[in-house]
Amino acid sequence: MTDLVRMTSIEKSFPGVHALRSARFDLRAGEVHALMGENGAGKSTLMKILSGLYQPDGGTIEIDGRAQAILSPRAAQQLGIGIIHQELSLMNDLTVAQNIFIGREPRKRFGRLDEAALNRMTAEIFARMNLSLDPATLVGDLTIARQQMVEIAKALSFRSRVLIMDEPTAALNTAEIEELFLIIGQLRAEGVGVVYISHKMDEIKRISDRVTVMRDGAFVGTVGAAETPIGTIIAMMVGRELSSEGVSIPDLDGAEVALEVRGLRRGREIRDVSFSVRKGEILGFAGLMGAGRTEVARAVFGADPFEAGEIRVHGRPVRIRSPVDAVAAGIGYLSEDRKRFGLALGMDVRANVGMASLDRFAGRTGTLDEAALEQTARGYIQQLGIRTPSDRQEVRLLSGGNQQKVVIAKWLLRDCDILIFDEPTRGIDVGAKSEIYRLLNSLAQQGRAVIVISSELPEILRLSHRIAVMCEGRLTGILPGGAGTTQEDIMRLATQRDAVMAPAHAG
Repeated sequence: MTDLVRMTSIEKSFPGVHALRSARFDLRAGEVHALMGENGAGKSTLMKILSGLYQPDGGTIEIDGRAQAILSPRAAQQLGIGIIHQELSLMNDLTVAQNIFIGREPRKRFGRLDEAALNRMTAEIFARMNLSLDPATLVGDLTIARQQMVEIAKALSFRSRVLIMDEPTAALNTAEIEELFLIIGQLRAEGVGVVYISHKMDEIKRISDRVTVMRDGAFVGTVGAAETPIGTIIAMMVGRELSSEGVSIPDLDGAEVALEVRGLRRGREIRDVSFSVRKGEILGFAGLMGAGRTEVARAVFGADPFEAGEIRVHGRPVRIRSPVDAVAAGIGYLSEDRKRFGLALGMDVRANVGMASLDRFAGRTGTLDEAALEQTARGYIQQLGIRTPSDRQEVRLLSGGNQQKVVIAKWLLRDCDILIFDEPTRGIDVGAKSEIYRLLNSLAQQGRAVIVISSELPEILRLSHRIAVMCEGRLTGILPGGAGTTQEDIMRLATQRDAVMAPAHAG
């Protein structure tokens, strides 16, 4: 096979993050080459460089054996490189044909749109794909699967010989996946090279010819898909087995169940999820991108509605329709995007600490008791080790780790005894991570119920007393914490599609 693409020694850094480290990848004509790795491994960054969205800091890209500088998505299209992002970018109020050829529409005299020619050109692409779809249909009337076919057709309209698919089946059902695989087979037969980014092991084994694995921004290896066991690919993704660093599992027999969730459902995002967490316990939530972990947390906190299910706090059913209801029930949620949802960046530390509890500092006349708020904020600064010149420092000037501590202080002041931490160490340096770990363990030792959502498997193993694993909106299993559980154990459940967890494991 001819090499369509060869990327070697690719480097890319963002502020505070070395995203790619001498990464490499190659693609042959007429093959499906899977690109795999944990969240943050660098897969999408590497493909955004190939598609012209990012510029590399170093390395070379060869197309058909010739070095190329791909300076923009337009330049990539001219080289025959198309990308279909996980988030589709079609316009619902335009027809299928108008979406495919937007900005390149055939024109009649005086610049009028030639609808007949537009639809004919689109129909020719659909015929090549063996796809039955009316070019005049509004995109907004199509299913997600059909919209994805339109995205593929749009890429092919640029005569793409390289097609990058980022999690293409994330929102598809089994029948729709079969339709997509048929089209991929057609493209492969025509000599198109397909880069297939996915976490789904069964799909990778079925659709791909080769698999390249990345970890921490670096190339790990390329193996044949058919002859390589799934366990070997998982081991390449997670690296050596890391210990849980001696996580101490407390004896929780007889401990009160602080939070119980039964049969939580919302569309395809949350599918009959049940779990519980006891006082003094850290329950980790693991899973790959799109597994539904954050969706569950936001539903429990009242940030998003849910269709069915029951939430019990300390054994009593509670009705949570908004975050106000959740906070009143003693539930605090630290969002994965603390700067957007957890902090007022332009305000000082003192104001942020007291933000959720201002009613406690209202004097008889309704004015704010500044002295009491200052004293309280200083107490939390000392207790949590928040590094700040003073309680009057603007939060935006603090490091990521100290910003996270300010959010924690806000919920501790509110007396929340159930705390949900979504990606608690994202964007935080190694030293600050250790401090956050110690703090989470301290909260559990104080009797609080703690839920930790994290994409970092070593973090989940280090912190969790039990580990709930999700895949495609379902809870596929709950594993014990401690040295008996490995990253491979978690990854097997995280890629276990259409599995239903046995109810006996829900507690």
